[in-house]
Amino acid sequence: MTAVEHDEQPNARAEASGESRGASVIVNVIDVLRCFSVERPVLGVTDIAAEVGLHKSSVSRILATLEQERIVERDDQTRKYRLGLALIAIAGPLLANLDVRQVAYPLLQELRDSTEESAILSIWDGSESVSVEQLPSPRLVKHTSVLGSRYHTGLSASVQMFLAHQPTDTVRALIDAGKIQLPQVMAAEDYLPRLEAVRRRGYSINYGETSRDEVSVAAPVFDHRGDVVAAAMIAAPYYRVSAADLDELCSQTVRTAKQISARLGYQPQA
Repeated sequence: MTAVEHDEQPNARAEASGESRGASVIVNVIDVLRCFSVERPVLGVTDIAAEVGLHKSSVSRILATLEQERIVERDDQTRKYRLGLALIAIAGPLLANLDVRQVAYPLLQELRDSTEESAILSIWDGSESVSVEQLPSPRLVKHTSVLGSRYHTGLSASVQMFLAHQPTDTVRALIDAGKIQLPQVMAAEDYLPRLEAVRRRGYSINYGETSRDEVSVAAPVFDHRGDVVAAAMIAAPYYRVSAADLDELCSQTVRTAKQISARLGYQPQA
């Protein structure tokens, strides 16, 4: 071993160690941000520390830095944190460059206006449905959710729709891994035929199954390759959707999904 080689080794080790520490810090920051959810929008340092497995002092330092960058905000009275508006600026370019979102927007407006119910566009993130656009109902009582909401409940209309276009083995693997939640009384063997029915008829329904207050309908949006790239949806309060109303919502949602697909270059096979 030459003297030069001997001198270079410690530097290489230090550099690798520095890279490792840097990667670890980034992972910790991401873990902290992932603690916030629609169900738990406001969290304290103790809550986050327990969830991510870090010391409270480490979590406090991370949150202090994120607060400086307005990625989180702290309530002066409770001293707890919520996600900040700076995240919208970060996510803005991604949302703006989702072609399907741009194409779908005017058609979702028409769907919202014609049904007077909330119109939604969702995409699939491997194991969850994620809402990327929402036009709320003009009615006083409406069903809405936070933009970016994620769903992994098997009876959710959008989840049903996306899974209906996945290979059976993929669906089984997601269920077995606990990434898709089914009711305790429903086995995978009972769920798979439901997905097949969704695929055949071209839309899915959640008629008060995930929440007795909600009805939702979803239909697939295809791109020019024939791949499902999104779900067009309607969400409405359960109390005002009769069986006849539900049929009409299904028809209009399917029609909107087909219009979006056509604008994306999809040509259905004869």
